[in-house]
Amino acid sequence: MNDKVKQMPASPGVYIMKDKYGDVIYVGKAASLKNRVKSYFQNTEKKGAKVTALVANIEDLDYIITDSEVEALILESNLIKKYRPKYNISLKDDKHYPYIKIDVTQDFPKVEKVRKISKDKARYFGPYPSAGAVNETLQLVHKIFPLRRCKGKLEHKDRACLNYQINRCYAPCQKKVTSEEYRKVVNEVLQFLEGKSAHLVKKIEAEMKEQAAQLNFEKAAELRDQLKGLKSVTEKQKVIFSDLTDRDILAVADGGNLACIQVFSIRGGKLLGRDSFRLENTGGSTAEELLSAFITQFYENAPIVPGEILVPVDLSEYSLVYEFLRRKRGAKVTVKVPQKGEKKDLLILAKKNARLQLEQYERQGGVEKHRGEKGIVELAKELKFQELPWRMECYDISNIQGEYSVASMVVFEGGRPAKDKYRKFKIKTVEGPNDFASMAEVLTRRLKKYRDGDEKFSPLPHLIVIDGGKGQLSSAYKIVKDMGYDQIKIIGLAKKMEEVFFPQQSEPHILPRNSEGLYLLQRIRDEAHRFAITYHRTLRKNETFTSELDRIEGVGPNRRNALLKVFNSLEEISTKDVGEIAAVPGIPWQVAENVYKYFRKTK
Repeated sequence: MNDKVKQMPASPGVYIMKDKYGDVIYVGKAASLKNRVKSYFQNTEKKGAKVTALVANIEDLDYIITDSEVEALILESNLIKKYRPKYNISLKDDKHYPYIKIDVTQDFPKVEKVRKISKDKARYFGPYPSAGAVNETLQLVHKIFPLRRCKGKLEHKDRACLNYQINRCYAPCQKKVTSEEYRKVVNEVLQFLEGKSAHLVKKIEAEMKEQAAQLNFEKAAELRDQLKGLKSVTEKQKVIFSDLTDRDILAVADGGNLACIQVFSIRGGKLLGRDSFRLENTGGSTAEELLSAFITQFYENAPIVPGEILVPVDLSEYSLVYEFLRRKRGAKVTVKVPQKGEKKDLLILAKKNARLQLEQYERQGGVEKHRGEKGIVELAKELKFQELPWRMECYDISNIQGEYSVASMVVFEGGRPAKDKYRKFKIKTVEGPNDFASMAEVLTRRLKKYRDGDEKFSPLPHLIVIDGGKGQLSSAYKIVKDMGYDQIKIIGLAKKMEEVFFPQQSEPHILPRNSEGLYLLQRIRDEAHRFAITYHRTLRKNETFTSELDRIEGVGPNRRNALLKVFNSLEEISTKDVGEIAAVPGIPWQVAENVYKYFRKTK
């Protein structure tokens, strides 16, 4: 290790620390890689428990040189999101926070919820703290603005959908609106999402009066209803700052190894939203470190960076953070600590909100986290593992007499489900009900994915749990060993007596019935079974649905998929009348009649 540190250049860049399994456990930036990394191994006892634990687990080092410290800051943020290192401050599931997207390059765009910002010319708003917050905003948008909601590409249908009949859509599918007229509404939606509601109210008010003066009463009534919805929103938005500057107010509440950042979004002088975000792995971090980590991870992909950001403490890396924000915004950004007045009062209010939200996070996750971590500790002790099985993977096979054979891979980290890392497989090479061969196929594919550098299958687990007894365990163990991953521990959990089997050992190990370790194994086993059987049922349902619908005249792949998206089963579609079937986007009236008649004949 000392040789690697000595060979590091005195250049700006990012250093990557790994444990003995090759897992990335920490990513950091530095103006001088050599000096920064060397400091970790000097006087570690004075650096706190977190750094001491980190250094004790470092088995390998890597680094990437950058042109500047700002480039290192950006790269550090991206690598933290990619690897989710155990010892880094991490914005919880930030890549899954939802956004609102409007593809302004289309003639007739729609407003939609997305989980990822693409490098295109679309406009994005967010991130929002939850899908519920996005859905609420979308409902409001669709109530006020008559934009299309149909899924997929715009198709010219035989008739307009129900939204057109209730004045909630201009029906571009029927060419009842020009792209210029539609674009005008899109621009109004953009202003609304930017928080410029007051300006929009005045604009629509003037247009309504003009339409009324020209005796276009139907259009004037449309504008009146739109105006009513807008006013109900703007009345709830209190003007806080007369300068109308866009700014964010960030407050932090620290709770040991968990923290909460409260964000007040001020747009056009109005408080537009209050959102809270979780930071994990924060033990021993200062408020300054928490804010710096949040700013780089949050604003890295945020579509809007305001001109001013208010924070509760000075940032020692102010120049670095400032340059990062300036690049993201393409203009000047001020980061400062308010000392008095309305800004200070709002920061205090944000702090109270952050503290309340943190207490809620702790209530929700504290018990589960404690129980999960206690489970892996007890499991390691009972099974005589030298190290904690922090990442556990469990596999299960599901089929009916070999038909629709699938497998699940469920991941627990720290004793808790990591659902974004679950994976599912269709069995490809095994015919008939052969669970042993199916398990061998799945593990081979999983380990090959890792070997080929597929990030979705990284890192390797510390422990593999096989849902089954000696037979499936032996099959799985052979694959793991033959592929050269002997460091992975592997056990089987037999369902009947909840016995734990080890490879090449005939006698099982019996865990105490009140053991948190046994409870953890049961949880991951049951979750793997649930995930596998859900996937199996979905495939079977879709296959049945597909084969049945293919018999109906006029139903091809596109229309079949459209019906699949709306209706959950053949039983459900058989209860619908012609109008309900025809309301599905892409289903003409004649085809709806064919579907309706088909199910009446088969009853």
